[in-house]
Amino acid sequence: MAVKNLTLEEINKLVGGKLEGNPSVVIKGVSGIKEAGEGDITFLANPRYEALIETSKASAIITSKQTKKDVSKPVIRVENPSLAFAKVVSFMFQDERKLPEGIHTTAILGKGIDLGKNVSLGPHVVVEDNAKIGENTIICSGTFIGYKAVIGPDVLIYPNVTIREKTKISNRVIVHSGSVIGSDGFGFEEVAGAHQKIPQVGIVVIEEDVEIGACVTIDRARFGKTVIGRGTKIDNLVQIAHNVVIGENSIVCAHTGISGSAVLGKNVILAGQVGVVGHIELGDNVIVGAQAGVTKSVPKNTFVVGSPAKPHNISKKIFAGWAKLPELIKEFAELKEKVERLTQKGLKSGKSKDNKE
Repeated sequence: MAVKNLTLEEINKLVGGKLEGNPSVVIKGVSGIKEAGEGDITFLANPRYEALIETSKASAIITSKQTKKDVSKPVIRVENPSLAFAKVVSFMFQDERKLPEGIHTTAILGKGIDLGKNVSLGPHVVVEDNAKIGENTIICSGTFIGYKAVIGPDVLIYPNVTIREKTKISNRVIVHSGSVIGSDGFGFEEVAGAHQKIPQVGIVVIEEDVEIGACVTIDRARFGKTVIGRGTKIDNLVQIAHNVVIGENSIVCAHTGISGSAVLGKNVILAGQVGVVGHIELGDNVIVGAQAGVTKSVPKNTFVVGSPAKPHNISKKIFAGWAKLPELIKEFAELKEKVERLTQKGLKSGKSKDNKE
């Protein structure tokens, strides 16, 4: 991407911060605080890492108002350093993505399609009969839009996405490459020793401002709807099963699997490699730590970790006990040996007493 150079004075105006240092310093790039070099601007959000301010080779640092005051290099103090840094990155880097414009000649359009104004369809996009696509939506090459699918305005769908029949996608949704929305739910019934497929006749509903990562699979409901709530963000390589409901503004990190009919509340966070069994509920603001296995419903405002997942304060004690297991096993073996010696000694003493009698 092309980079636009800025002075610290210009950056400070952009983020609405308080500049300490030379306003004429020219910034040519952005980087992490450890990797930054001369000409770069970086940021520090967590005061625990204040020491990196002095060791960083960056020409300037965006930081919070709470970090130390005596700094040997220019800093810009703001309320939210991470958000301010993101604004700088967006402004400095010109987007060089070549997104489709208009309808490509190789796109295949079915009958009865409703296309809004300024819809763009890339090469080899397939749109089946009676689908509806809202204005300003961009669909990149190789994507499939199924029968009677409805896609709202201002949606961006990257290459090679599959959106199956009757799926409903609302405004300003982003779907990254390789994802499949509306695939059949995993439903089978054992009949005479064989697995008989159960029809999956429901749909998927994606609400406004959702972002779906690469290679995500979201299954259609057996009946009714699988729902991804407004503002939710889903990382790459996530599996969401049939009839799952995810509440608004939730975060689902990579390699997570959510089983059928699980219901997640608002603002739920599932860290990487979490597994959630079916037919349970996670309340609002629940946080599930990485690699946790959630086997029971979790009340709202709870932080759980481990497998099976338990409240964090309980799991910490369990983990501490696990760490002591080698020592405890050794002590147990020593105690067992002592008991056996004492038992043998007692038996011998008892026999000697019997002989004397």
